[in-house]
Amino acid sequence: MIGINILSVIILLGILIFVHELGHFLVAKWFGVGVLKFSLGFGPRLIGRKVGDTEYLISMIPLGGYVKLLGESESSDLSPEDEKRSFQNQPVFKRMGIVFAGPLFNFLFAVVAFTLIYSVGVPAHTSRIGAVLENTPASTAGLRSGDIVSAIDGKEISKWAELADMIYESGGRELVVTVDRTGAVLHFNIVPEKTTGQNIFGEEVESYKIGVSASEETVIERVNPFRAFAQGMSQTWWFTKLTWLTVVKIIQKVVSPKTLGGPIMIAQMSGQYAKQGFIPFLFFMAILSINLGVLNLLPIPVLDGGHLLFYGIEAVTGREVNLKWREMAQQLGFFVLIMLMIFVFYNDIVRIFGE
Repeated sequence: MIGINILSVIILLGILIFVHELGHFLVAKWFGVGVLKFSLGFGPRLIGRKVGDTEYLISMIPLGGYVKLLGESESSDLSPEDEKRSFQNQPVFKRMGIVFAGPLFNFLFAVVAFTLIYSVGVPAHTSRIGAVLENTPASTAGLRSGDIVSAIDGKEISKWAELADMIYESGGRELVVTVDRTGAVLHFNIVPEKTTGQNIFGEEVESYKIGVSASEETVIERVNPFRAFAQGMSQTWWFTKLTWLTVVKIIQKVVSPKTLGGPIMIAQMSGQYAKQGFIPFLFFMAILSINLGVLNLLPIPVLDGGHLLFYGIEAVTGREVNLKWREMAQQLGFFVLIMLMIFVFYNDIVRIFGE
């Protein structure tokens, strides 16, 4: 079990961080910036080969990678010819493009992953009713367990998600629910009741329900590549918004920071998804790739978002942010990241051993 967790998290994080660094690498090459090193992994070099000006490496620690650009450090001593290919001497918008490419590639990876998932097929609950709760609009109207909801207000449905959406969007108005009961087609007039529940952040929200739950019956839903791509884009956008909203909710103290997980939690979850098969593991990888992209865009110095903040100020003011201020901000950002890493690692330990 531990071996699966370790191997799966190495594969997962290795691929995601490689994709992130590949974004920086490709855009830097596109803009004519010299790339000195592209390493898969950190630490001592295991194997490597130099092609042109770039040394491609596989390093000992497999959790990640890095790209070293020509002239990335202001203290670099460069020849006049290399100055033209230096990162620091590029126009500010090119530098911003190179930095932004890392998170962008994480989002693009998620789009590709979701597209593949929807092309292969995902399980979806059918519209067959599993249970009818007592003293609810559904039980009063006469719906029974095993009924298949085939239409609502004349609109055909076959998936449980379609049924739930139409009830939620009804606003409490009367619905004509058509069901198939062992071959007989029946119609029921049902008024959804307003209920109060909790959303994924624990906040109270109002919704409309009729008092039924889904059965265990599922079908594999496959779509053509074009629709799969559209759904991949939609899912990536939805999870991106959800991740940003989660960050905001944590800042607002709506969501407890104790819910944050670190490397141990990621290893446990990746092992669980890996045992379920390639598609569930790919789904988890897509979500984690989005998280990596969003977190890297946070305006914290040492992260891509911090660099973009400095370059944004430079683009507006026409001059670089003072080197002393940048160094101080980098140190502060590094301290924040270390404290965050300690905190999420502590959360992982608490989950395993308790308070």
